[in-house]
Amino acid sequence: MRPAPAADFAEAVLEVVAAIPPGRVMTYGDVAAVLGSRAARAVGNVMAWYGSDVPWWRVIRASGHAAAGHEDRALEHFRAEGTPLLTTDDGYRVNLRLARHSPG
Repeated sequence: MRPAPAADFAEAVLEVVAAIPPGRVMTYGDVAAVLGSRAARAVGNVMAWYGSDVPWWRVIRASGHAAAGHEDRALEHFRAEGTPLLTTDDGYRVNLRLARHSPG
């Protein structure tokens, strides 16, 4: 695992993620952009280290897929929240056109 991210960046990421409404999602890049950064991977690093205390399933890959290794758990949350999904050959992905959250 990568080293722990800087505390102030991590706190900012977690604040953005905590504000994503149920049934909506943001990509790692979306979260980075809100913070004035292009560091989508750094957002992923924050989520890997600290994401268990926020609705981690609401932050997804740009393809609409849930975080690798967490697809089944994320799907349970998506269904419970009514997140718009699309069926794909490899399972599912979030319908970003309908579910993408734009803060502000």
